[in-house]
Order: sequence, then structure tokens, then C-alpha cells
Amino acid sequence: MEFFLQLLVGGIVVGAIYAMVAMGFVLIYKATDVINFSQGELLLVGAYISLSLMVQFQVPFLLSVILAVICSFLVGLLLERLVLRSFINEPVISVIMVTLGLSSALRGLMQVIWSTDTRVFPTVFSQAPVKLGTVLVSQVYLWSLGISLLLLVIFALFFRYSLLGVAMRATADDQQAALSMGISVKLIFAATWAIAAVVSAIGGILLGNINGVNPSLGYIGLTVLPVAILGGLDSIPGAIIGGFTIGVLENLAGGYLDPFLPGVKQVAPFVILVLVLMVKPYGLFGKPIIERV
Repeated sequence: MEFFLQLLVGGIVVGAIYAMVAMGFVLIYKATDVINFSQGELLLVGAYISLSLMVQFQVPFLLSVILAVICSFLVGLLLERLVLRSFINEPVISVIMVTLGLSSALRGLMQVIWSTDTRVFPTVFSQAPVKLGTVLVSQVYLWSLGISLLLLVIFALFFRYSLLGVAMRATADDQQAALSMGISVKLIFAATWAIAAVVSAIGGILLGNINGVNPSLGYIGLTVLPVAILGGLDSIPGAIIGGFTIGVLENLAGGYLDPFLPGVKQVAPFVILVLVLMVKPYGLFGKPIIERV
């Protein structure tokens, strides 16, 4: 039972981070109808910047996070302005191929700058574990869970009540109607990419504190994509629930099945996704698209 609880806690922590990164997929898809395959590399950008500031320039952790978030925000804006904006109204497949190209280019650039070695964050959180009932939990796990949950609540409130959040939801529902109401769709696209880069950067920093940072961490985008699809690519609540679901089930599969079937942990998210889509083709909370002729 104790082993199960240990896996459950670890899955909840990882699931919360997955949910944050999945929000980036959902935001971009809702606003532009495009799946961003470079989401994992945006996660790497934030993690590497924060780590470099701490190690090379002795910047305190909190300040390094703030600076990394600002840099990621600017990277998101630049990518949208210099690369993606010219593809507005182009076929969706063209934009998807561009995001695949961005993924390779960003990962290659980071390998050139930071090499392929795994880099470890300096100790930020106390190493003393916290006892929750019969389970010992590392403090970095608890901090990561708390920060992730707080940010998920903040972003949910932002999209529901802020003017920019309402404008983003309006654009996602109907771009033509949003334009007729005076909403700048180009501005919304830029804001969407910037916010997606920010949530990915924070997720990367938290994961980096848990497992270290190397370019292969960017492949987590392929793990989080099933999270977004599972919950529904157009549903923010779906991304949150999908994140926790995949995180917990992936961790349980790794703990119980990996010793007998090596690699099953990496495959588990896709198996779960296929099983759910067989019953709910648009994801758990996705809106069915009905075309009347």
C-alpha cells in the first residue's frame, strides 16, 4: 500500500506539471486550430535559461525564474511575429510542418549552446522529506505540486475574468465575430504563443529541479500531447484533468509494469489515449464538430 501511495503522489505531481504544459497546446489550438509540436522545446528554453542564470551568474532561484519567464514570453512573441504570422490563412498542414521545423531548430540550437549533458539545478528546496501519513515525500515534489496548482488556478481565473482572457476565448470561438467586435486577432495570436511559452517554461523549471535538464526533456511534448488530446484539444479543464490522469496512470504503470515490461511507462499515455478516443473521439471534454449540409 505504501508503494502505491508513493507512486500516486509522484503521479499527481508530474500530472500537475503535464496539465500546465498541456494548457499551452490547448491555447494555441483554440486560437489558431494548430497543434504546436515545438511545445516541448519551449519548455526547454525556460529550464535552460533559469539554470544558466543560477549556475553561471549566481542569480537567486526566484529571480532566475522571473527572468526565464520574461525571456520565454519574448521568445513566444518573436516566434509568432517572425515565423507563424506569415502563415495566417495558410493550410493547417503547412503551419504544423513549421512547428515541427521549429522543434528541431530549437532543440539543435540548445544542444549547441548547452551540449547534450544532463545539467542539475543547484539545491533550492530542502532535502529533508516530509512525512504524509506513511509516505515520505520530497519537498521538491510538494513545492512543484503547490506551484503548479496555484498557476492552474491563476490561469483559469485569467481566462474567465480578464479582458485579454475573454478576448482570447472569443477569438477561439469565432475569429470573424471577434474581428467584427474590434478584437485584434493578430494580437491574440501573439499573446497566445507568449502565454504558451510561459506555462511551458515554468513546467520545464519544475521538472528540471526534479530530474535535471538535457535536450531529451523536450520530448516531453510528445508525452503531453496525449494529455491535451485526452482532455479535448479545445478544453482547458480537460487539459487539467487529462494531465492528472496521465501523470498518475503513467507513474503506476512505471512502478508496477516496467520491471516486467520495460518501456511500458513511455507507451502507457498513448495506450490510454487510444482507449479513450475509441469511446470519446473528441476527448473527455472536447466539443464535437458537426457539419450540416
